[in-house]
Amino acid sequence: MNMDKVFVDTLQLAAQVGSDCWGRPRSQQISLSIYLHLSPLFLERAGISDDVEHSVHYGHLTKSITQLVQADGAAFFSVDDLIDRVAVQAFELAGGSAVEVRVVVDLPKLILLAGGFEVDVTLPTRRKIVSVKDLVLFVIIGVNAPERESKQRVIVNISFVEKVGAGWVDYAQIVDAIQKRMEATEYLTLEKFVLETVRLACVTSVNIQAATVRAQKPSALSFAHSSGVEITREQSHFTT
Repeated sequence: MNMDKVFVDTLQLAAQVGSDCWGRPRSQQISLSIYLHLSPLFLERAGISDDVEHSVHYGHLTKSITQLVQADGAAFFSVDDLIDRVAVQAFELAGGSAVEVRVVVDLPKLILLAGGFEVDVTLPTRRKIVSVKDLVLFVIIGVNAPERESKQRVIVNISFVEKVGAGWVDYAQIVDAIQKRMEATEYLTLEKFVLETVRLACVTSVNIQAATVRAQKPSALSFAHSSGVEITREQSHFTT
């Protein structure tokens, strides 16, 4: 398969993209990655000539996006608004050579108790995946007697696939609902815990197409980092 890309990975910026984790509309730390999916064999010419002018200059891309995001008075209604405007800028800079633009935004402090919140959108198809990273829950889980007496840490990663053209999804509310439900219930197995979590991830909003939940118990094994279970389900699995 012939596939050419130019990308800028993990550009560290600050931007106002709606409310922060405390519900306040103010600037927050973001990491921004932009991937230009180019016409087949587009980079062949630059690869032969060794001339950056025959490519899409990633330095110019970085400067252009940085100026857009950090311009005086710049504010975005939401992460989706930021992504749409970054994609427009990237398409313009590519000058017709980009077939798709993929924008990935990570907001490391948007969700309390989570290590990160990532929105991954490819345009113009609007394929969108939203990931909640390293969410720490405290749960009674396990079959051994000590595990039935004390809560232990479970590290949860959730990836949501949105339906194309879906309306706004309140991920903070979904995560809050999952946290309250899972921490208030006891489980014998990680399998039961994960299946219930993925069910909640799928059915809490009608705009979710599918979800993947991966959960790890850091305290389960003495000589391993963790043990874990991962389950992916379509929303239709729980609603039909």
